[in-house]
Amino acid sequence: MGHALVAMVLPGTDPVQKVSIIPRGIGALGYTMQRPIEDRFLMSQSELFNRMAVLLGGRAAESVVYGEVSTGAADDLTRATDIARNMVVRFGMVPALGQVVYEPETASYLGGQVPNWRPRAYGNEAADAIDGAVKGLIEKAFELAHATLERNRSVLETGAHQLLDHETLGTEDLAKLGAALVRDPKPVPTAMS
Repeated sequence: MGHALVAMVLPGTDPVQKVSIIPRGIGALGYTMQRPIEDRFLMSQSELFNRMAVLLGGRAAESVVYGEVSTGAADDLTRATDIARNMVVRFGMVPALGQVVYEPETASYLGGQVPNWRPRAYGNEAADAIDGAVKGLIEKAFELAHATLERNRSVLETGAHQLLDHETLGTEDLAKLGAALVRDPKPVPTAMS
C-alpha cells in the first residue's frame, strides 16, 4: 500500500491502476500496477527522484507501521539504487560532480544487460563522491516516502485493511483512498536540495 499512496501523492508519477497482495512471480509478495498515460522518452530529475520515492514506499510503510524494515523491499531497493546511480554517473544530475558522464550506458544484448567490465576512468576521490551522492539520493527519497506516509498514516492503515479484506484494490477503490490523502503544501524537494 505504501508504493501506491506515495505514487498518488507525488507529481509526475504514473497513475496507480491496481494494488494486490496476491503473490505474483518468484519473490513478489504482491504488486502495485502503474500504467503510464503517455509514452515517455525523457524523464526529468524530479520525476526520477519521485520514482525512487515510490519504489521505497513499501519499505517506508514498514518503517512507519513497525518501526523497522524487512527484506521484503530488496528488489525495490535495487531498482531505486539503479536509478540513483544513473542520475549520478550517467545523467550528470549532481551539481557537485558536474555535467560529466562517469560511466557510459552498458550494452544491451537480447533485451538484457551485458556485464561490461572496463577499468574506471576516474579516481578514488570521484568514486567516493559518487558513492556519497547515490547514498544521499536514496536517503532523501526514503525520507520523502516516509514523511508522505507518516502524514497519511490513517489512509495507509485503511488501505491495508481493505487489502486484507479484498486482496486487490482497483481504480475506484484507490480513487476513494486518494481523496483522503493529505498532500504536503510545501514544494516537493528536488533530488539535490
